[in-house]
Amino acid sequence: MNFFLAALGVIGISASGPIMAATAAPALAIAFWRNALGALIMGAPALATQGKRFRQLGPVEYKWSAMAALALALHFACFISALKLTSVAAATALVCLQAAWIALFQRFRGHRPVPAVLVGLLAALAGVIVISGFDLATSPEAIAGDALALAGGALAGLYTIAGGQARRSMSTGTYTTLCYGGSAVLLALMCVAFREPFGGFSPAAWLGILAVTVVAQIMGHTVFNHLLATISPLVVSMIILLEIPGAAALAAVFLGEKLPGGTYLGLGMILAGLAVVVRGQGRPGAKAVVPLAQ
Repeated sequence: MNFFLAALGVIGISASGPIMAATAAPALAIAFWRNALGALIMGAPALATQGKRFRQLGPVEYKWSAMAALALALHFACFISALKLTSVAAATALVCLQAAWIALFQRFRGHRPVPAVLVGLLAALAGVIVISGFDLATSPEAIAGDALALAGGALAGLYTIAGGQARRSMSTGTYTTLCYGGSAVLLALMCVAFREPFGGFSPAAWLGILAVTVVAQIMGHTVFNHLLATISPLVVSMIILLEIPGAAALAAVFLGEKLPGGTYLGLGMILAGLAVVVRGQGRPGAKAVVPLAQ
C-alpha cells in the first residue's frame, strides 16, 4: 500500500510543473487559486472536527504559521514565474535544491554538516552551473527563470523550516489551513499590487488550476504527509527527489520540451548531489529534512 501511495505522490508532484507551465493564466493568479482552493479543501474538515483547536492557538504558533505562509506565497510566485521563462525540467531541478538550502540554513543556525553533505552540495552546485551555462546560450529569459527557480528553492527551504516549527504543536489540518489560507491572502494582495486578474480565464486554464490543486497540492502534499507516519523522513525525502526526472519526462511527452544534452547532465548532477545531501543528513548527528513537494 505504501508503495502505491508513494508512486501516486511522485506522479502528483511531477505533474505540477508541466500543468502550471501549460496553464494560460498569470503566475500569481495560479498561485493564489492553488492555495485558496487547497485551504478550502483542507480547512473544511479541519474546522468541522478541530474548530476548538483554532481558538487555542498561541502567539508562537501563529508566528511560525505566518512565516511559513509568507515563504510559501513567495515560493509559488517565483516557481510558477520560472516555469513561464525556462524549461520545466530546469525549473523543477533548481527549485528542488531546497534540500541543499536547508542544509546551508542549518549551518548558519549552528548545525555543522557532515562531509558527505558538503560533497553533495558541491555536486548540486556544479549541476546548477552546467544548466545555467546552457540556458545562457538559449535566451536571457531562461537565465531569469533559473534565478527565480533558485530563489523559489531557498524560499521553499524557509517554508519547510518554519512549518517544522509550527507542526510541533499543530495537526496537519490545522497547520495547512492557516498556512495555505495565509498564503492565499498574501498572493491576493500581490495580484492587486501587480494588477493581475483573478479571473476571466479560458475553461482550459481553469481546468489547469483545478488539476494542479488536486494533483499536486492534495495528491502530492497530502500523500507524503501521510507517508511520514509510516515511513522515515529520509526515505520520503529520497522518494520526493524522483520529481526531478518525473517532471522532465512528463514535460518531454506532453509539452514536447526538448533540452540540450548538457542540460540533462546538469539535471543528473543536481539529482545525485541532492541524494547525497539527503542521505548525509539522515546519518547520526545530522538533521534529516523532507523537501517540499511542488
